[in-house]
Amino acid sequence: MAKIVKIYPENPSEKAINEVVDVLKKDGIIVYPTDTVYGMGCDIFNHKAMEKLSKIKNVKLEKTHFSFVCNDLSNLSQYSKPINTNLFKLLKRSLPGAFTFILNASHTLPSYYKNKKTVGIRIPDHIIPRIIVERLGNPIASTSTHDDDEILEYITDPELIAEKYGKLVDLVIDSGAGGYTPSTVVDLTSGSAKILRQGQGDLDLYI
Repeated sequence: MAKIVKIYPENPSEKAINEVVDVLKKDGIIVYPTDTVYGMGCDIFNHKAMEKLSKIKNVKLEKTHFSFVCNDLSNLSQYSKPINTNLFKLLKRSLPGAFTFILNASHTLPSYYKNKKTVGIRIPDHIIPRIIVERLGNPIASTSTHDDDEILEYITDPELIAEKYGKLVDLVIDSGAGGYTPSTVVDLTSGSAKILRQGQGDLDLYI
């Protein structure tokens, strides 16, 4: 069964954060809090872990559409092609926040993304995943633990999430009750913003 580690945003434990990063470096899959629903992921550059994550979601790795959780916008150019000034202002104003922005993918993505034309970027308004990404040195994959047909408690309660995924993941971070509304997905690939899915984030399109 997956280990449950309690980490709270008010005072994140250095020891616990290091334990999570160590799991990620050893091909591990984690469940982690975000500003929306609890997420499931791994190091995007760890091919073995990404294969495991894809298997959990019952999809081939090359067919996945996992978003990348980043800690800030500093490495945006590593994963996406340049965007215009107005869209960059939109990103700066909206992030960290409850959004997934779809961008045109760069050519420096992991090898299994080499045929993908787009990439989703998440910078959650939650300190714990951003600290983990910073310490790891790479983004982590983002896929939701949320299923539409599940009762609310199985979406929001980390202990019940661990009960469901305990044999599939390596570590579950308990950061208290999570949300049940996913992020708002915004497509920026055409040079303007188009909302593909309205979720928790309320996008201000004023530039």
